[in-house]
Amino acid sequence: MPFKQALVIRNDLGMGKGKIAAQCAHASLQAYLQSKDSQRKGWMQSGQEKVVLKVQGEKELLAIFNQAKKSGLPTALIQDAGHTQIAPGSKTVVGIGPCEEEELDRITGELKLL
Repeated sequence: MPFKQALVIRNDLGMGKGKIAAQCAHASLQAYLQSKDSQRKGWMQSGQEKVVLKVQGEKELLAIFNQAKKSGLPTALIQDAGHTQIAPGSKTVVGIGPCEEEELDRITGELKLL
């Protein structure tokens, strides 16, 4: 069974490419730390696949986050410290997984790539 991780970005904040990369790194690591050993191992053995997706705003981001949490998937919601481009506490990215690709696609399969 293939494993995957999804990073879901808020597209409405106007973050620069470097800011997006940093926020995705935070989300990837935090979600990874929430995962079970079996999920980590499966993901490492299947190539550490990641997909970066977008939503249009905070409401949609929180809906994805809550759906993933309710499904029992390893999930992280990142809030910015506000030192550079955006306001402190802004919810920027949700990281989901690593987990089985099929489980992840049930939640994120309709989202568009960044």
